[in-house]
Amino acid sequence: MSTAIIGTLYAGATLGAMLAGIPIAFALGAVALVFMLAFMPGASLDTVAQNVYEEMASITLLSIPLFILKGAAIGRSKAGQDLYSAMHAWMHKIPGGLGIANVFACALFAAMAGSSPATCSAIGSAGIPEMRRRGYSGGFAAGIIAAGGTLGILLPPSITMILYAVAAEQSLGRLFLAGIGPGLLLVLLFAAYAAWRFRREFAMARAAYVTGGPEHPILAEDRYSMAQRFSTLPRVLPFVVLLTGVMVALYGGYATPSETAGLGGLLALALIAAIYGVWRAKDVSPILIATLRESTMLMLIIGMSLLYAYVMSYLHISQAAAAAIVAMHLSPWLLLLTILLLVVGLGFFLPPVSIILMTAPIILPPLREAGFDLVWFGVVMTITMEMGLIHPPVGLNIFVIKNIAPDIPLSEIIWGTLPFVILMAVAILVLCVAPGIALWLPDLLLPSTK
Repeated sequence: MSTAIIGTLYAGATLGAMLAGIPIAFALGAVALVFMLAFMPGASLDTVAQNVYEEMASITLLSIPLFILKGAAIGRSKAGQDLYSAMHAWMHKIPGGLGIANVFACALFAAMAGSSPATCSAIGSAGIPEMRRRGYSGGFAAGIIAAGGTLGILLPPSITMILYAVAAEQSLGRLFLAGIGPGLLLVLLFAAYAAWRFRREFAMARAAYVTGGPEHPILAEDRYSMAQRFSTLPRVLPFVVLLTGVMVALYGGYATPSETAGLGGLLALALIAAIYGVWRAKDVSPILIATLRESTMLMLIIGMSLLYAYVMSYLHISQAAAAAIVAMHLSPWLLLLTILLLVVGLGFFLPPVSIILMTAPIILPPLREAGFDLVWFGVVMTITMEMGLIHPPVGLNIFVIKNIAPDIPLSEIIWGTLPFVILMAVAILVLCVAPGIALWLPDLLLPSTK
């Protein structure tokens, strides 16, 4: 049987398992095992456990559950609400300041927690009710939080970046640094849109009020004294110091990524114990249980994805697919566009973790041969996968928002996120024109040894 036929069967079986509703980890593992049994030597089944273990025996992957612990500690405390309150107090005079405050709060929280769903939940639980109370439309409020939450997989520490570093064999430190510039670019784009959309909704409410309609809540003005502003800082600054300390430890060469993750997790637990009194067993156990559940789920997906990729490589499916792409003789930019469209399509069905581990063996060799910097591409691919977090049908952040704001119709949430999908596409175009936005910081602090 030819490699093309085997590859088609492999892809079809995977898609069928996904559409059947089988959890991703078990779907990938089951397909891999079936094809091992059908097309590989029988003895290969005896080495499944060994192969999975060897693939996962990476010191870089050890940082994932530790970063999850850090994110769970911060996400399950009131840190998100305090961060949001501080941002609102300092930015309320800016047109659309409440929406912009939510964008910046999402960015800072994402940088501390490293998780998109955690960011949506922590900031959205406080931000969405407040924005709606102030007259923001449901779709607008939901879109801000859903899009802001996606920054969790771009700004360091990012679990998605960790997996890409392993799959692409790139420096994790350079990848983390490369995500900062594009992350700030997205923050500015989101904030600019929030200000523009606020002015539009404010003008409509103002026009209705002038013509005799009721006064809309969006027309109300907030006032905070300087004392009130400074009173919001004591609970926020320790977490900003934590973020700064972790980054200094990592990029200053004082600790490895895994040591930095462990340090961040322990300091996060210490901070919520000191600031919020979360130190009793009944308070800490939900954090540890959430960490264990999310880590187990994620590591199981990683393990099965690596086994899936191993079988795909053994059967020469990935090599044949990569060779077919190269044989098309596409120009570098057309090749990049084709691959990004593939990632967008996969984002309709798969989470970022699976997309990276399943596609890396196929797409990275042609991109490397075309001369693209794989650190830069890691950032571009991450932004592309961010789109998948806020567009249907799998868009995880959409359903997180629906869970914390059940009164907002799902259709309204989806329409509210679409402008941010467009802004992400704009950011990718900007990075293609000016790749230095991503590469200047890693080139400055961690020059490539290639």
